[in-house]
Amino acid sequence: MGAFNFDTSARSAIGLLRSGNEDSGLVTERLIAVADGMGGHAGGEIASKIAITTLHSLAPVLTNSTIDSDSIEDLLLHSIHTIDSNISEYVQEANELRGMGTTLTALLLHDKIVALLHVGDSRCYRLRGNTFEQLSNDHTVIQELLDQGAISPVDAIDHPQRSVLTQALMGERNITPVLQLYEALEGDRYLLCSDGLSGVLTEKEIKSLLKTRDKDSAIKSLIDATYVNGAPDNVTVLIADVTSSEISTNLMVGAAQ
Repeated sequence: MGAFNFDTSARSAIGLLRSGNEDSGLVTERLIAVADGMGGHAGGEIASKIAITTLHSLAPVLTNSTIDSDSIEDLLLHSIHTIDSNISEYVQEANELRGMGTTLTALLLHDKIVALLHVGDSRCYRLRGNTFEQLSNDHTVIQELLDQGAISPVDAIDHPQRSVLTQALMGERNITPVLQLYEALEGDRYLLCSDGLSGVLTEKEIKSLLKTRDKDSAIKSLIDATYVNGAPDNVTVLIADVTSSEISTNLMVGAAQ
């Protein structure tokens, strides 16, 4: 059996309360990502677009099967610093956008390994059989308080700091990216999403809708459910199935489209 690929469906929606889309997404056969931008004067749109287009430009190297795994992992980690540097350069030319930033959650398939690169609070979930698991850990004040046992999950729901990030790509060169490695199994289903989904639906609701066999139908159901619940934010959803079949895809969604 050859190397695995991602068979991915993706969609990005504005939501009911936002005037523009600050989310961006990337889909290739071995590299997928979601970025959720923040900042006024269209800054969020620009920041997430920079993140996704930079990662897209690096995709040919990151998905090169002739490069060893250790080098690929180093290159993937370094991509965060490249994105952060590109944001910094943009802000230096457009000072009114200072303070703009973006999350980034990306998955890279290399041989039989899935590498998860993560900064911010966009999420990665995995559905393996009937086991649904959040793989990413939110870089938020709330998550730190939860980890410390200072508040309960119930307290977190309406906490005034629940959206405050402790890490984001803002061009300030102070990022400590997280890279997590997992064994890839054929049939695993991954969900990447902005907090426009995870902040509105419960894990039980997400799991139930993610189990829909058809990926496009699952995405439609997930986004429709956020709209039923008010869709206060942009919502971007990528559903990727691990397959040994040949896949060829090259797509950007949201602000990066």
